[in-house]
Order: sequence, then structure tokens, then C-alpha cells
Amino acid sequence: MMYSTLDGTRAVPAGRALAAVRAVLPASAEMVVLAERDRIGEARLAGRRLRVGWAGEGWTADIRPFLDGHSGVDVVAARRLSPGARDGLDRVGIGWVDELGNAEISLGTLVISRTGRPESAPTRPHRWTPGVVSVAEALLCGIDAKVSATVAATGLSTGTCTNALRVLTDMRLLEADAQRGRRSGRRIVDNDALLAAYAEAAAAFEGPEQVAVGVTWRDPIIGLQQLAPRLLSQDLRWAATGAVAAMLLAPLLTNFGTFMIYVDAQTVSALESVARSVGLKPIDGGRLILRSMPIGWTEGSRRLIQNVYVAPWPRVYVDLKNLGVRGEEAAEHLVEVCRDR
Repeated sequence: MMYSTLDGTRAVPAGRALAAVRAVLPASAEMVVLAERDRIGEARLAGRRLRVGWAGEGWTADIRPFLDGHSGVDVVAARRLSPGARDGLDRVGIGWVDELGNAEISLGTLVISRTGRPESAPTRPHRWTPGVVSVAEALLCGIDAKVSATVAATGLSTGTCTNALRVLTDMRLLEADAQRGRRSGRRIVDNDALLAAYAEAAAAFEGPEQVAVGVTWRDPIIGLQQLAPRLLSQDLRWAATGAVAAMLLAPLLTNFGTFMIYVDAQTVSALESVARSVGLKPIDGGRLILRSMPIGWTEGSRRLIQNVYVAPWPRVYVDLKNLGVRGEEAAEHLVEVCRDR
């Protein structure tokens, strides 16, 4: 395979998109880059001109700008295309490829259908700590970007919150109104950028500590309402997340196979103990998942809706995005409903 540019340069992200295509081509294919402009790269491949768009992380929202036909792209590339994004591109006949090596491309006589390597565990983004994640989550929920406000919202120390606000400012996710003084404060530069960065970091910090338990609930909300007094009797903090939380925060999904709650237990053995203490039996394939509660949640972090405690909406958003196509759709709907509340 030959790969060359006309001017010897490569831009990001257009160059990254073209490189993703190059990586899945057969050795006999010749690809010549013609242009790289922002998120669109153009090349000559298989006797025709090819336009490739870069869709960043590859979620459904990231590929949407390419679906209306105005961009004229033949292929969309991303770091990792989600099932929802792939489905959306397939529906409109646009090829796709990601940096894991997954691809579905049809260009005349050139047809590529590949399954790439499994994605490794998420790498924790540079400078993000659990404290920074918690402060970012509070900001997305509408807490002022001030030390005193974030301390009150998260229960974290003044030093932790001060550092978190500084880190988010250094990342250009926040901008400072003033450097010093009693009125000093910050504001969010771009809500979408902060949410995307937070979601990536929060997912990277999710540990494997979870326990599945057997339940026979027909209605998960009623099931949690009945479970709540037992959790309270054990003095346990908990909060629904994922699909069942979305049903309460921004109804869209009507049925999902499994449901998830966070509980105040940090190890698998502690989670199993919690399950048994409220009459639940750990079982492989159980429909209710118990997960360890993240740090930085205070009593004010959770919302009580229909007698069910619900996790902060940004955390619900992260958990929804891991539930496939329907979960992604519910995550986007959640943002639309909750962001301006």
C-alpha cells in the first residue's frame, strides 16, 4: 500500500481521519491525500475522490453533523465508533472506520468489512483525579465555579476543590473572571466540552467493583421504591443510575434488561454484604447491578424522585452511554432535558 500527500504535511483531525482509513486498506490499495481541512480530509482511492470526516470520540452526537448530506463525506472516522453511531451511519449509507480497526467501507470495487481489536481499559486522562471529576460533575449540575460552592456541593476539602478548579481552568474548560479577591470566580467556557471531558474521565475511573443480584421486578421503579426502606434501615446511601434513573429524570426508555444503583460500599465483598443485608442474593446474570458509589457525593448530590434516590444527571449520562444504541439515545435526551433545569 502506498500513502502520500501532495504537500508533505498532515493536519489534525483531518489527517487522523485519513490515517484511520489507511490503516484498514489492503496492501495493494494506493491512497494519495489531496487536502486536509479541519475535520475533513480528501484523498484519491480506488480510482475516485474520497472525503473522510473526523467524528472525535465517535458517539452518536459526534457523527450527527455528517448525516444531513451537506458535508458530502463518503466515510466517517473516529477514535472508537459506538454502536449507535455505526447504526446511524449505516442507515444513510455512509462508510465508517475507527482507530481500533473496525470498518465498513464500500467504494466501487473496494469493499472493506473488518472487526478490529477489543478496546483496552480506558486510560485516565492526564491531570484528572477523582476530585476533579467530582467538581466537574457539580459544575455541570449548576454549582457555581467557586471554591466555597464546590466544597459545599461535594464535601471535598478546600484544597481539593481549589486544585480541581485550577486544573479545569488550565484545561480551558473554565475561564477566570478574576485571579484574586473575594469576588474571584470562574465560569464554564463550553458546556458540551466540559461534559465530554468529564464523561471520558468518569468512565476511566469506574472500577470493576460491582455485584449482580436477582430480582423479579416487572416495574423497576416500583421495585426500587420497595427496596428503599430496606436500604434505609441499614443506614446505606444509594442512588439509581443508568436506565432506571433516566426513566425518572427524562422519560424515554420504557424497558431495559438490567438496572443499576450505586451504594456506599467500596469493595466486591462489601457490595455482597450490602445485598445480603437487604435480602438480595448475588447471582451471575442478575438484573439489578450494585456498584460502588463515587467519591464527592453529599446528601445534596442525589435527587429524590418518586421516593427513589437518583444520581446526578451527568453520572447517569455516563452510565447510559455504555448501554448501546438505545442508551445513547436516552443519554442525548437526558442532556436536553436536564441541562437547563
